[in-house]
Amino acid sequence: MSQSRGTIKDITFASQELGEDIQLLVYLPASFSPLYKYSVVIAQDGRDYFQLGRIGRTADELLENKDIENIIIIGIPYKNVEDRRRKYHPSGEQHQAYIRFLAHELVPFLDDEFPTYQMGMGRSLIGDSLAATVSLLAAIQYPHTFGKVILQSPMVNEDVMDAVKAVKEPHLLHIYHVIGKEETTVKTTKGEIEDFLTPNRELSKLFNELKFPYFYEEFDGNHTWTYWQPDLKRALQQMFPNSLQD
Repeated sequence: MSQSRGTIKDITFASQELGEDIQLLVYLPASFSPLYKYSVVIAQDGRDYFQLGRIGRTADELLENKDIENIIIIGIPYKNVEDRRRKYHPSGEQHQAYIRFLAHELVPFLDDEFPTYQMGMGRSLIGDSLAATVSLLAAIQYPHTFGKVILQSPMVNEDVMDAVKAVKEPHLLHIYHVIGKEETTVKTTKGEIEDFLTPNRELSKLFNELKFPYFYEEFDGNHTWTYWQPDLKRALQQMFPNSLQD
């Protein structure tokens, strides 16, 4: 029996915050119906999640097996390496504008377009590396808008640690966090070599101390899609378990 496949369509969205058109990739499950409600997964590095991460195919399989609740996935591609850094890096010129775009523009648009739950726990941000960093910082700034965040090997620096330390209501944000044990010499987009593992361990300690609802694991591997792709199945199951199952 062949698996039912969801559809992926392109939408162009005009952002006032960023002053540009943003391309969105929208995955709707095979069984999509306006009569149901859907949780929303918003992926930074959106094209990578669909092409390298195969997130649509993973969702098809999990939905068909009734392993997760109904979700739709919104991928936001970056234009190039510079554009990605400008928007995702804590010190990027468009970083705050990008976070406002997510919370003030994209979410209301999605709630208008699709039958969503319209609450924080019905929305997750997901990202890898710098895309994970901006996902976490957006969720921290808007915990009532984004109740879940999936972090695959985030870039962690002092800005990130300070933002987490300042969180007043950690119970509002459910976090899934993985990092590779071999991520000690990661080549960044600026061509520098950085240790990602040590700061991620410090971040993990902080999440635990502050009592965030939290899942953490260190995988045997490095900073690549070879490891993030197979991890997606568990990430989606952890964050969107099917409550209708026994």
